[in-house]
This record gives sequence, structure tokens and C-alpha cells, in this order.
Amino acid sequence: MDYRKQYEEWLTNPYFDAETKAELKGIAADEKEIEDRFYKELEFGTAGLRGVIGAGTNRMNFYTVRKATQGLANYIIKVGKQNCGVAIAFDSRHFSPEFADESARCLAANGIKAYIFDSLRPTPELSYAVRELKCVAGINITASHNPSDYNGYKVYWEDGAQITPPHDGGIMGEVKAITDFTTLKTMSREEAVKAGLYEVIGEEIDKRYIECLKIQVKNPEMIKKYQKDIKIVYTPLHGTGNLPVRRVLKEIGFENVYVVPEQELPDGDFPTVSYPNPEAKEAFLLALTLAKKIDADLVLATDPDADRLGVYAKDSKTGEYFSMTGNMSGCLLADYEIGQIKEKSGIPADGKLIKTIVTTNMADAIAKYYGVDVIEVLTGFKYIGQQILSFEQTGKGTYLFGFEESYGCLIGTHARDKDAIVATMALAEAAAYYKSKDMTLWDAMMAMYEKYGYYIEETTSLTMKGKEGLDRISRIMDALRAEAPSEIGGLKVLEARDYKLDTVKNFVTNESGKTGLPTSNVLYYVLENDAWLCIRPSGTEPKIKFYFGVKGESLEGAKALVKEVTEKELLVINGIN
Repeated sequence: MDYRKQYEEWLTNPYFDAETKAELKGIAADEKEIEDRFYKELEFGTAGLRGVIGAGTNRMNFYTVRKATQGLANYIIKVGKQNCGVAIAFDSRHFSPEFADESARCLAANGIKAYIFDSLRPTPELSYAVRELKCVAGINITASHNPSDYNGYKVYWEDGAQITPPHDGGIMGEVKAITDFTTLKTMSREEAVKAGLYEVIGEEIDKRYIECLKIQVKNPEMIKKYQKDIKIVYTPLHGTGNLPVRRVLKEIGFENVYVVPEQELPDGDFPTVSYPNPEAKEAFLLALTLAKKIDADLVLATDPDADRLGVYAKDSKTGEYFSMTGNMSGCLLADYEIGQIKEKSGIPADGKLIKTIVTTNMADAIAKYYGVDVIEVLTGFKYIGQQILSFEQTGKGTYLFGFEESYGCLIGTHARDKDAIVATMALAEAAAYYKSKDMTLWDAMMAMYEKYGYYIEETTSLTMKGKEGLDRISRIMDALRAEAPSEIGGLKVLEARDYKLDTVKNFVTNESGKTGLPTSNVLYYVLENDAWLCIRPSGTEPKIKFYFGVKGESLEGAKALVKEVTEKELLVINGIN
């Protein structure tokens, strides 16, 4: 793409509004910035769009959102589903309501009805609404946990999961086929409403969604017994979780829920954090201060679109609060939920626990203990949703629990994406259950390590921005793909899997095979001593990500080992130019 030509086109074409042109004129002396904004189209990937807000083809703005929606509309019409609607939600980020409205009006102009929420809603509720309203698709305007200058556009299909083959490729193809912005359709909101193609939704869907969550309560008697004793500190991090989290906790009986006041209200600037991510320690600073003040049992944080949940739990021995990784909280919930199913009704013979390829192997140990099958899928919760759909279509397989390391899980099948609202509810319930055993959730986690083994994981990444960064990430993957290492971090490589080439090579037996999973730019290495490493470029950020997992003889030993392996391998990766 000739970035200069594109820049001039946006400056001179009367199709683009005056505000956009003024912003672009302001960078006229910055050639590097012009190049970054126009050297490529903001890529419509397998989940949709995500990028920095601003004018340009490589930015999130009204025109790129309209183009994505036009491509989606074209695909919906092509598959003959234009008589079904599209549900639209949005979060607290800058321009989220406006981008949602833009999407709805573009769909309406194409004769497709839009159901748009009246105010911000969490991602899992959008997933629920798609199926509840019998829509063909869903759009969520959110950039999840990215910094405040980002926004995004997630696309869901009629099963309530983010788009997977063949629909992802079909929609991407339609978006890429659009070469002229002036061909994009839109209409006024008034016209769309008059035509019956623009409907605002809200409280009724909220009510049905919350009722679906409450059905998942396994131990109402424990909540009733300890609801006055459990103290919960919660922060929505200026995002969408505030109202639904408080509502569901109140309705199932918890009385002592303290919301961090400085982070309660929606704010696209995320003023109290530099990065609204519940994986980050800084996200919990205010919550932990409040927790210590009131002597809370549990500290919870949801990201801006409330699909990820971060957790701190109190150690009963020391009174200190410790962070749980996504693997830890996922395993804690998996063990609790499956254990309660076994106790209350018995585990179905075809029960399944679903995890991603970068999720802890403790999940396998839990599944083995309960006699449950494990299904492993690619990174991305949509693949877990895909498995649930398969269970429904074939009548084979019962979904028990699914989670991924990135702080996301799903209890129940009301949604087909990770749901931090239901996870918050379940952790509060688990806290009441373990209270009956004089244990905190941290105590329960330590008991699980003793029972299943000391599985510890580390996720790290290297950020490489711009075109140069993208090129370097590609070179690193190419170099590793060309020749598998014989050892990683001092540990011998036993097996190498290349999910892009769909190959598996066992270096112990010299046997070769296929991964059996969809194509993805991911490399995975099975190492000696129950260790593993997975490398993949991020699909939403300019990063290359590294996932390490080990099993140690003690918690301290496992942590030391994963740190050592991580540091050694990053030195090797940094040496690849």
C-alpha cells in the first residue's frame, strides 16, 4: 500500500469529514506517523478489529468500523441470513457508543436489523444475547484490557462464540474485497428506527442473563449459611462489570460486597491505572488497600469488558493477600465445579473439561482425578465455544468446565465466551464453601498443589511496535520454525509441534504426525521433566508471547525453575534478528 497516496486521498476526498482531515493535517510534518497510520489496513483478523483510535486506514475510526460492518453485512446476505438480526454491545472506552451506533446504522442500511444495548454491557452478555435473540451475529465494541488509546470490534456468529471457520474467512474476505470507502452504506438512526431495523435493548436481556447465571449456583445452602461472614472487595476497573457483578452477588445472597469507589464508574481514560488489566499488580493497588482495611476474604477485579477476572485471596496463616494467576483461579474453579457436580448429581460418562494448548497441565491432573476427558484447543475461547456447539449438534459430550490461562473461564453454556460475571459469582460461592472447612481460597489452592502437584506457569512477551516490529516477529517465528531447538532453557526438547504446518515431531521415537487442530502460527515444545514452552505472536497486540510451564517438587522450587527457563530462553530469542 502506498501510504502517501492513501494519506492524500483521506485529506482531499470529500467523503471524509472535516474533523478527520484536521487530525491528519496535524501530522503533516511527521512522516513516520503518516506511514504508521497508512502503510496498511487495520487488519480484520479472526476476532475482528483492534487498534489505536485515530484517523487512517491502520486506526480505529468511523470509517474502518463502517467498512468492517459492511463486510459483515455482505457476508450475512451472501449466506442468506439477512432476515436474522445482529446484537451489538459496547464498553466504556472512548468512542465505543459511537462505533456501536455506526455499526447499527450500517447494518440497517443493508436491510439487517440491529439490536443495540442502551448502555455499556459485558462481553459475555453480548454472547448470551446473540443466542437469546436468535441473531445471526453479534458485534462488541471493546478493546478488552488494552491501554486507553485502543478500541476494538469483536464479531460473534449465531452460536454466540467469536467467529471460527468457515465464517471468519468468509467475513474477512468480504471486508478485504471492499476497496472504496465511498461505497459503504449507512443511514440515519431515525430512518433506521422508522424502518424497524434499529431496536434498543436492555433490562429484559439483563434479567434473563442474570437468571442464567444464578442457575449455576451449586451450593445455595453454603451461601445462606455464610453470606454474612464473607467479605468481598470488587473493582470493575472503570469498565462494564460494576452493575452485573453487584446484581448477581446480591441476588444470590452475599451482603458484604465492597466496590472500590475510585474505580467504580465507567471511564475510558482508566485514570487509576496505566493498563486496565486484572493480570497486572497495579490494577489491585486500591482494591488491596480497601481489603486490608475491612479484612476482606476475597479481592476481585474484572477487565473493562468483564470477560477476564483477576483474583487475590487471603492466606489464613499469615493474613496476607496473594495473587492467583489465570491458571490458578481456573483450576480452583474447575476442581470446585466438577467436584460439586460429582457430589450433587454425579459426573456424566461423557463429561468434558476443555482447555487451550497454553493452559496449565494441572487441568489434566484434575480431569484424571475425576475421570473426566480433557479436550485441548487452540488459544482463543472461541474454540472452547466451538466444542460446546459440537456437543449440542452431535449429542455427544457434556460440557463441565472450560478455561484458558488468560484469566478467562465459562461456567454453564449460557454464553460461548469467557464470563467474568459468572466466575465472580462462583468464586464467592466457593469462598463460602471453603469457609465451612475453615479454609480460604488461598488455603484451598495450596491444598490443590499438594494433591495434584506443583504446576507453575509463566507468561511473558516482547513488544515490537510498528512495521519493523511486525517484520521482526515474523523473522523470529521463521527462524524457530526452520530448525527446532534441541534444548530450551537447559531442558531437553522431547517433541515439537508446529500448528501452522500441522506437524508433530517426536525426537525420542523419531515419529512424525499431525496436530489435528486448525492452522495457527504457533510453536509448541514438550520438554523433559513435565515442562513445556509455547511461542506465538499476539493476535491483538504488537507482541510475541511466550508461555512456560513446569512441575516442581515444591512451590518455591517450581517458581525458581520456571523463572530460570524463562530468562534463558528470552536471551536466545533476543539474539534472533
